[in-house]
Amino acid sequence: MQQMPRAPVEGALRRRVPTLPAIKPDRLKTAKALVAKAVKLKKVFSVQGPYPVIRAALWARGWVERRVPHPAQRASHCHGNKEEDGDDVADVTDSNTALFSCMAASKRAHNTHTVFPYLLPERVDEGEKEEKLDDMYDLMSRLVRNETTYFHWTTRRDCIDFRSLRNEQMTNHYANSGTFTTKVGLCVNLRNLQWFDTADPDTFFPRCYRLGAEDEKQAFIEDFRKTACASLLQHVVRRSRWSRDGAEDNVEHQSVGPGLIDTALHVCQEFLNVLDHRDIDVTVETSASVDEQHWVEFLQDFYMVVHKGALITGSSVFVERCQATLNKMQEACPQLDTDGLKNIWIIKPGAQSRGRGIMCINRLEEILALVDSDRALTAQSKWVVQKYLECPLLVHGTKFDIRQWFLITDWNPLTVWFYTECYLRFSTQPYSTNTLDSSVHLCNNSIQKHFQPSSERHPAVPVENMWSCSQFRAYLQQQGRGAQWESVVVTGMQQAVVRTLQTAQDVVEPRKASFELYGADFMLGRDLKPWLLEINASPTMACSTSVTARLCPAVQRDTLRVVLDRRTDPSAYTGGFQLIFQQAAVEVPPYVGVNLLVEGAPVRRSRHRLHKHTGFPSPILATHFPPDQSQKTSSQTYALDAFCHSGKEKQTAVEKKRQRTKTSFRLEREGRTDVQNTSRVDAPLMVHTEPQRKAQRLGWGLGAKVPTLVPRSFSFSLGAPVNTGHQPLVSRSVLPQTAFRPQQRSPVGGFPSIPGPLPTMEVFSLRPRIVSGTSACRNPRSFTHHSVRRRPLFLRPQRQSMARFTEEEHENDRY
Repeated sequence: MQQMPRAPVEGALRRRVPTLPAIKPDRLKTAKALVAKAVKLKKVFSVQGPYPVIRAALWARGWVERRVPHPAQRASHCHGNKEEDGDDVADVTDSNTALFSCMAASKRAHNTHTVFPYLLPERVDEGEKEEKLDDMYDLMSRLVRNETTYFHWTTRRDCIDFRSLRNEQMTNHYANSGTFTTKVGLCVNLRNLQWFDTADPDTFFPRCYRLGAEDEKQAFIEDFRKTACASLLQHVVRRSRWSRDGAEDNVEHQSVGPGLIDTALHVCQEFLNVLDHRDIDVTVETSASVDEQHWVEFLQDFYMVVHKGALITGSSVFVERCQATLNKMQEACPQLDTDGLKNIWIIKPGAQSRGRGIMCINRLEEILALVDSDRALTAQSKWVVQKYLECPLLVHGTKFDIRQWFLITDWNPLTVWFYTECYLRFSTQPYSTNTLDSSVHLCNNSIQKHFQPSSERHPAVPVENMWSCSQFRAYLQQQGRGAQWESVVVTGMQQAVVRTLQTAQDVVEPRKASFELYGADFMLGRDLKPWLLEINASPTMACSTSVTARLCPAVQRDTLRVVLDRRTDPSAYTGGFQLIFQQAAVEVPPYVGVNLLVEGAPVRRSRHRLHKHTGFPSPILATHFPPDQSQKTSSQTYALDAFCHSGKEKQTAVEKKRQRTKTSFRLEREGRTDVQNTSRVDAPLMVHTEPQRKAQRLGWGLGAKVPTLVPRSFSFSLGAPVNTGHQPLVSRSVLPQTAFRPQQRSPVGGFPSIPGPLPTMEVFSLRPRIVSGTSACRNPRSFTHHSVRRRPLFLRPQRQSMARFTEEEHENDRY
């Protein structure tokens, strides 16, 4: 009894397990041949979203599809929490009727029996021929699953990484196009039109503000108050006409004082003065003509008059002044005719699309309260408020808007294709400003499909809530305005599109292999002047009505004609697309990188300074003895540092001394004795034992048994020394200790001297143990000063040393 219910479940599961169709060798051979040809010609594409017409058109051109996951499966990592960019894409879960309509239109166009089982419900059972054809497409798709895709058609631009695309890979989106396809981007971007065109954006785009920006929020408040004043003046003029025509009712109403009109006239006149620059002499400290409390009272009275029908006592005496002021404002405010009387503004959250979250409000405090209720959107400046067009063109008393397609194939030079056909979307309810319901004021199909047509609506309005442009032209022809469709409507829409794109040209990434189809929404004023509402990326292609079932497949096929066929054949047929704008190419300067060249002069190392406590410089003091005693001793010497270095200076000095010692040994091995070192500027001091008398005459007061310290320069020809009676002078000529070798004569002329005064020095009492008959000190510990260093001893020929002392003695005797 317990196992009986399980049998049907297991049977159902077995029936649901997909079975791979038997692949015949001839079909596999044909599929491989088609795939090899497509791969060679780089005809591999991928489509994401409900675009059966695109698939059929590419298959007809010999392209092979590389299947990608369904967009619903990629939503978690593709869409994320990024801002909606005005996409008006129909949901993937749209009704089967819409999909069947598009597929039927595609079949009729290509005369094929193509079906798309991955877009249809599982329960749909197609014929045997269609199944075989689908199996062939599936087989070809599996064969190219590892190939490169050369044509991407996606619903959203963030599903493609533009940085990883090759130059030959095509995609139907541009990067950074959100500057004009988002509500916030379009609001901000059109303010830069003055740098590209002489046109005023207020002539084709309703006034718009970002409520998240504090300065724009304050500008909106001022605009709302000014518009209320202008609406009040229009109300006074129209009320006087109604009273003359006898249309005024006899119902008793509330009344307000005439001061309301005085305030409105004063504010409008101040606005005109600002436009005429008559406020130049007004100082900043001048207080506002209407304070905040007065504005609160004014708006409350305005709501009573305009919304509730209250009367203004004595308004008849202000009619002429109101009319004169309105005439002046008409010249300065191109949107005065469409502003209406109710002062209605439309609030749009910038992070949503397809009409979601949009509402109409006619009270300032309610608008500000709505914005303050969502701090997240306010902080990101995504709340957009736009003046609602209260006086649009109506068809049988019903509001409508126009969906117009245009295609961009290049941004540099900017190339715009305009589709010759469009369609109208009607509201399900008769138009009225007395109600702010979305069923009356929002014409998006995604909004209106949830409402039933009102019984009060004119029967001539189509039940599907859509008209083609040809039907609308016929309507205008009946009204006697058929010629204005091309001269006013189409021309105005083209100019608005081109001007909007020009302001975004510097921001959008101009990728050569990309293209994008956009859908612009327009409303018409009573004078048939088009007003741009928004621009949508990835416009919906759902065949929800008979109108879209004909136009949407056609615009998709014509798009492929422009972006594919025209690339190989410039004279190819482009369908309904017409080239309306192509500017001259702008040469972009090549990027040469950042100049990292460093220019300047090298920093030379400064000379060693004298110690502040000792008078002799830093060079080493070397001991020299007569050359006749040099054979009896080892080659050793003792050196005395001029002063004690500390820290890094001491370490640097020691390293340099070691380097000079190594150099001396290398030169000794090479047999060179006439070495001249010019890297040092201070000369070491030489210690001599003979003759002491001459050393004493030079100012060295040493004991009889103490070796005499004399400058090394005294052993060479330095010219006539100058004895000023102070310490002996020290030469700056440079000669390392390693230049001296025992029992070898060094050239006298090889060591030039530097003229000028020599630094003074102090001589410490050095008491080495001198052994008679030797030329070197045998006990290195006889030097008791802490600065004494042990150095190798270099012997010097006696004749050369004595010759130097003799010359110096003669020079000193002259003075």
